[in-house]
Amino acid sequence: MRLVTYAHAGQTLAGLLVGDRVINLAAAARQCDETLDASSVLAVVQAGDAGVATLQRIAARAAQLANLSQPLGAVELQAPIPRPPRNVFCVGRNYLDHIKEGAAVLQTNTKLPEVPQFFTKATTAVNAPQGAIRLDANVTKRLDYEVELVVVIGKAGRDIAKDQALAHVYGYCVGNDVTARDLQRRHEQWFKGKSLDTCFPFGPAVVTKDEIADVAALQLSLTVNGELRQQARVAEMIFDIPAIIESLSAGMTLEPGDLIATGTPAGVGFAMNPPQYLKDGDVVVAGISGLGELNNRVVAV
Repeated sequence: MRLVTYAHAGQTLAGLLVGDRVINLAAAARQCDETLDASSVLAVVQAGDAGVATLQRIAARAAQLANLSQPLGAVELQAPIPRPPRNVFCVGRNYLDHIKEGAAVLQTNTKLPEVPQFFTKATTAVNAPQGAIRLDANVTKRLDYEVELVVVIGKAGRDIAKDQALAHVYGYCVGNDVTARDLQRRHEQWFKGKSLDTCFPFGPAVVTKDEIADVAALQLSLTVNGELRQQARVAEMIFDIPAIIESLSAGMTLEPGDLIATGTPAGVGFAMNPPQYLKDGDVVVAGISGLGELNNRVVAV
C-alpha cells in the first residue's frame, strides 16, 4: 500500500495511491463501511496491521471508488506526515564510502563507529516531495544534500531485539537530509545545521513494508541538475535497520509515526573537489527504487 497526503479543492487529505490515481481514504472508508480513522496518514499508521488489512480491502475495490479518486497529476502532494509527532531520528556516518570522503576532506582518520550515531531534525524542517528548499544566504552559504532511506515506525516498543525489529516497521519513504555544513561546523554539533526550515523533504508516499520484498536491495540515487552525485544500495549501510532499531529503542520507547533517516552514501557536495554546494535554481532529485522520487528546487530567499 502507498499512503500519501495531498491537497485538493482546498482540503488536505490522506490518500491511497493505486496506480496513477489517489483515493480519498476517509471518504472511501465510509463508502466501504470500514472502521478506520483516515483523517491523516499518521492516524492510518497508528492503526497498525489492522489498518493495513483495511487498506487492502479498500484497494481491492478501487474500481468502484473512482468517484472518490483524482489523477495523481491533478493533486499537490504534501509530506506524507506533514508534522511528525516528534523530531525526526537520524543516523550519521552509516556508509563506509561517505565516512572515507568526509575523513579525506577533514583530514581525520576513518575509524568506523562502533554504534549508530544518532541526531535529530526538527519537525519544522519537514518539506513536501516537490517543495522548494529555502536558501537564506544570511543563515548559510554551504547548503548540501543527502539522500536517505526513511523508516516509518508502526508499532510502539522499547528494548526491541534485532530479530523483532522489522515487526515494528510500518513502511519506508525517500528522504533528503539537507544540511547547512557551515552551521554544522560552527555549532560543533549537528542539530542546528540539520534543522533549517524545508530541509527535510520526504515521501512521496509511505510504502508499507509488505510492498518491499528485500529492503537491502533497494537502490538510492541523487542528482543535481541531472548530474548523478550519489548512488548506493541499502545493503551498504554499516548498521542495518534491525541494528538501528535495537540501538535506538534501548531504554527509549519508539512510537507509531516516528521517522528514522538511516544515513547517506558518498557523493555529497562538501566532499567534492572543489566543493559543490547547492545554489539558487538547482534541482535536486532524490530517489529510491520501489519508493519513488523527491524533486525539489532550491530557492534563494
